[in-house]
Amino acid sequence: MFTAVTTSPLRRATLAAGACTALVAALLGSAAGAQASPPTAAPARTLSAPDIDGAAVKADLGELQKIADANGGTRAHGTTGYKASVDFIKARLDAAGFTTKLQEFTSGGAKGYNVIADWPGGDSGKVVMAGAHLDSVDAGPGINDNGSGAAGILEVALAVAKADLKPAGHLRFAWWGDEEAGMVGSSHYVDALGADGLAKIDGYLNFDMIGSPNPGYFVYDDDTRLEKVFTDWFAAKKIATEPETEGDGRSDHAPFKDRGVKVGGLYSGGERTKTERQAAQWGGTAGEEFDACYHRSCDTLKNIDDKALDTNTDAIANAVWELSS
Repeated sequence: MFTAVTTSPLRRATLAAGACTALVAALLGSAAGAQASPPTAAPARTLSAPDIDGAAVKADLGELQKIADANGGTRAHGTTGYKASVDFIKARLDAAGFTTKLQEFTSGGAKGYNVIADWPGGDSGKVVMAGAHLDSVDAGPGINDNGSGAAGILEVALAVAKADLKPAGHLRFAWWGDEEAGMVGSSHYVDALGADGLAKIDGYLNFDMIGSPNPGYFVYDDDTRLEKVFTDWFAAKKIATEPETEGDGRSDHAPFKDRGVKVGGLYSGGERTKTERQAAQWGGTAGEEFDACYHRSCDTLKNIDDKALDTNTDAIANAVWELSS
């Protein structure tokens, strides 16, 4: 049972005034506290690409050289050396968290493989794709042609995973089979993708020979937007570039371009001869081929210019980051 308590009018007025004073003080204190402790802002998203370790790219080429050495000196389509190269690439991507698949096709009576790797997330209607052929010719291990491009995009893909990149566009990487017989693997992919799938590709970037021993810096000029991403990056590094013409229609960008996809890419030179002017701007030896071991048995780990390999791989990373952001 509660007992009633009576209070005088003066006492009631004094209590009411005190309550009002306490309420005002509490409200002012809350406002001051809110000003002193603003909400913690979300961390800013990193948009710049990392520097890719050239030694890591070279180490990947060392693995491809070992594979060729253990399989008759070649990594050509239809050989055990090619399948071992496929397994090496796929294992690295699987461990990094990519969704990978082997796309099979038949060429020259032998089974071939494309390795396709998708990074989770991003707009599936805006696919940024980077590719390189993984096969060599029968005559040699194909370390510049095209272990260099294959290893370069592998390390860029691994950098995407390490950064846990959250791209606006969807990122896809590809390693093509049997390019040397006429872009067989990439043509198979394009045909299987169909018009609807191709319409979702915002740009395809191709990297075929990026570590030539007497290197040049050539940029695909098929699409002005994609070309500018590369030329601006090289210009900022004070490295001159020239439009790529030697490989027109001769590498895996061709099937995409023929179906209306915008293409770009890099190339460090092949069987053509470096001019005096090119040697003056890039170094190296005028009057000699950019790659004298092109399609020969001497296309080994010794047939690589480390600086060109590292520089071009960094340019690839910048393009992937910029185009997918």
